[in-house]
Amino acid sequence: MRWNKKNVIDLVSKSNHLPAPLNPPAPEIYRLPHPPPQIPKVSIPPTLTLTPTSRHSNFVNFLENNLPHHQTLSPQSLIGFLRSKLRHHPLFAHYDFAVFNWAATLDTFRHDHESFLWMSRSLAATHRFDDLHRLLSFIAANPCPCSSGIFSCPHLEPIFRSAVDSCCRAGKMDYALLAFDTMKRLIDGKPNVTVYNTLMNGYVKSGDMEKALWFYKRMGKARAKPDVCTFNILINGYCRSSKFDLALDLFREMKEKGCEPNVISFNTLIRGFLGKGEIEEGVRMAYEMIEMGCRFSEATCEILVDGLCREGRVDDACGLVIDLSRKKVLPSGFDYGGLVERLCGENKAERAVEMMEELWKNGETPCLIACTALVEGLRKSGRIEEALGFVEKMMNAGIVPDSVTFNLLLRDLCDSGRSVDANRLRILASRKGFVADETTYYVLVSGFTREGRRMEGEVLVNEMLDKDLLPDIFTYNKLMDGLSRAAAGNFPKKQVRLL
Repeated sequence: MRWNKKNVIDLVSKSNHLPAPLNPPAPEIYRLPHPPPQIPKVSIPPTLTLTPTSRHSNFVNFLENNLPHHQTLSPQSLIGFLRSKLRHHPLFAHYDFAVFNWAATLDTFRHDHESFLWMSRSLAATHRFDDLHRLLSFIAANPCPCSSGIFSCPHLEPIFRSAVDSCCRAGKMDYALLAFDTMKRLIDGKPNVTVYNTLMNGYVKSGDMEKALWFYKRMGKARAKPDVCTFNILINGYCRSSKFDLALDLFREMKEKGCEPNVISFNTLIRGFLGKGEIEEGVRMAYEMIEMGCRFSEATCEILVDGLCREGRVDDACGLVIDLSRKKVLPSGFDYGGLVERLCGENKAERAVEMMEELWKNGETPCLIACTALVEGLRKSGRIEEALGFVEKMMNAGIVPDSVTFNLLLRDLCDSGRSVDANRLRILASRKGFVADETTYYVLVSGFTREGRRMEGEVLVNEMLDKDLLPDIFTYNKLMDGLSRAAAGNFPKKQVRLL
């Protein structure tokens, strides 16, 4: 050996079997050292041989070749080794905590908040919560070098806050509470309200509303001031438990304590009322939101419209959108294409036109999805003239229809003997940025063919040829022959026989 790594080599050289990494997390093979530092203990599964395996030797060689010299080892160089060398190793990655513990046994080394933070995040990311708890206990017993006198390291709270969040996300609420209590003993001053909210939200998501309320009371006893997120979490918990009366009581308590509700507060209550079928209460809550000056969001509108439509009240949803537009509170990003589709699906295309015209008049430029849905609804209901007028209005406003919808409208016009109008619409669309494709020309040429308009059809065929939209000469001849036959068929029978 080029230098003495006896402690870390003993970690594996005395064992008879080195387990391969597992996914999910590897089996527990070490314990967190408590001061004074001790060599991590290794729990070895039963084996039939007493001879060290080749993987055993490989790990020793890996440490010899990559781990920095113990006299120059620092928290930064250790993190560099763990991050760049050990973290992605297919066989030894799960020994990162063992190496971390070994470093704590060196007389010349001392972990700081950076190595604590990196290790805690690594353990949380790999769901090794038992080891994460041991690490936090080790931090509590071994202060960071940044600690001076009676004051703790200012970076401790972010470490514990990250650990609490990870435990809550994984549903490990007991570990989260232990981490919170440990942090509370270590840091100077009161924990940030964000940590309280994280724990309460974890209890709510795990379905334990009683624990969430217990922690809220504990927060009050600690004189920590709740914020709007605190109340939103509890309101959401009550709504998920179908306890809307208690949710409303908390909503009132929130305002009494001088905490202004935000859009999430209202959205949670509105969603709860609509999900329960109490439509009028949900809509009333939306108008209370307007009166309080709280900004409507796209989510608010989606909750209201979807809730009304699920109850079969599509007309009411349409009226609500119009009213919100008139009050200038309808979000510009709200997508009402689904509402237009529902109206057209119930043969209420005229109602959809009324809503779109009203929105347009109030300065709400409709989105392409809503316009496309309306054109499709008008087409399917046989109202081609209105569809044509709406498409022209769209293009004048800079909204170019998609090729599928546009080609279908052209086909409807051609089928009704209005190929000239269809071609005029195509020219207008091209000026607005629409790119005609092969289908566009085929539809128009077919329309001119049926109407015997050879000259107009030839112009389009030549245009197709210029744009390389004709695949071969056979297709070209077929189109031209069809136009010639159609034109000949329009002559009087007497003249045809003379030819």
